Amino acid sequence: MRAHYTITDLTREFDVTTRTLRFYEQQGLIDPLRRGRTRLYRPADRTRLKLILRGKRLGFSLSEIREIVDMYDAPPGERGQLDLLIARIAERRAELLAKRRDIDLTLADLDDVETGCHERLASLGKERP
Repeated sequence: MRAHYTITDLTREFDVTTRTLRFYEQQGLIDPLRRGRTRLYRPADRTRLKLILRGKRLGFSLSEIREIVDMYDAPPGERGQLDLLIARIAERRAELLAKRRDIDLTLADLDDVETGCHERLASLGKERP
């Protein structure tokens, strides 16, 4: 494992922009060392970035991600972090399942309306001279 990573190392590895890394730094989610104008990211920053990006992919807000990631370094530590993550996953899953039900209902409504339109068009076509 390397002692430090540059901003270029992390942007390439995680396919993010330098602006993204600076934003996460501004938000206090990562805290690179500074040598002049150069940012040096520690392995812990790299791990936090990986967790942040995973959290974003899963649909968590930055405040939820911060809460989960920050728990690792505070009591009750990793166990508390994992318990919180499991709870957040259950909440996110419930939200997505509700959205899926809403989408399924909307698609069924669209199918019904479209079928009705086709039936009406067919009946109009028969009435034409």
